[in-house]
Amino acid sequence: MHGNPANFRTLKPEKVVETIGILEQRIFERFPQSGLRSVAAELLEISREAVVRADRIRRPNVPLQIASAVLIIAIFGLIAAMLHGIRIRDDLFEMANFLQSVEAGLGSVVFIGAGILFLATLDVRIKRHRALKAMHELRALAHIVDMHQLTKDPESIVRSGPSTQSSPRRTMSTFELGRYLDYCSEMLSLISKLGAIYVQEFPDPVALDASDQLAALTNGLARNIWQKIMVLDHALVTTHTAATAPPIAVRTDPAEPPRATGNPGSG
Repeated sequence: MHGNPANFRTLKPEKVVETIGILEQRIFERFPQSGLRSVAAELLEISREAVVRADRIRRPNVPLQIASAVLIIAIFGLIAAMLHGIRIRDDLFEMANFLQSVEAGLGSVVFIGAGILFLATLDVRIKRHRALKAMHELRALAHIVDMHQLTKDPESIVRSGPSTQSSPRRTMSTFELGRYLDYCSEMLSLISKLGAIYVQEFPDPVALDASDQLAALTNGLARNIWQKIMVLDHALVTTHTAATAPPIAVRTDPAEPPRATGNPGSG
């Protein structure tokens, strides 16, 4: 039986949290004392907070919306009362007085319109601020993941050379280094998914742009990691091919007389 197509049209936050939890456990089992495991634990905590924060961003702030609506209605009521109390004087239509009245009226309309717009968009701007703050945390975490893989250079295995006093300690085997880089790549991908959770049901243009920038950042960092993984895989294939290749046999035929060396025409 095929699954419900609607199940594949939205990103389920609880599934992302579950995936991050499994990844954290995998890293703990493979590298229990590594700093990457601490970063994974922090990512798991942030993912759990993201579910709550995304739901808070998605839900309308009813008290704030009611208060804004009441203030807007009060503004319109005040305007209506002011218009009702206006008395038109005979000299209003004189050019100087008329221009002065129009200028004052336009200034009042702009001021009142700005106040109404501020109240009407207050809920959206608060949600946008929360989403952008969450994106900033995820960007910082992505850079932290990149810092952990920065010194994990496959060239040190492919082309071993003398270390300096300040060289980072390289104690991983080829297999462990490959797994470490894979974990970093997975973490970056999941950070991008957390960013998508925030804007999945909050399609604010500014927040969507921040989510796209986060995705571009994590994709770029993951691309650098995959370049390292490709170098490592190429080295493994080359080493395996050289180790399993049969020795080159030299053909010797006892019936064939030895060939003369030197110049046949000499002597």
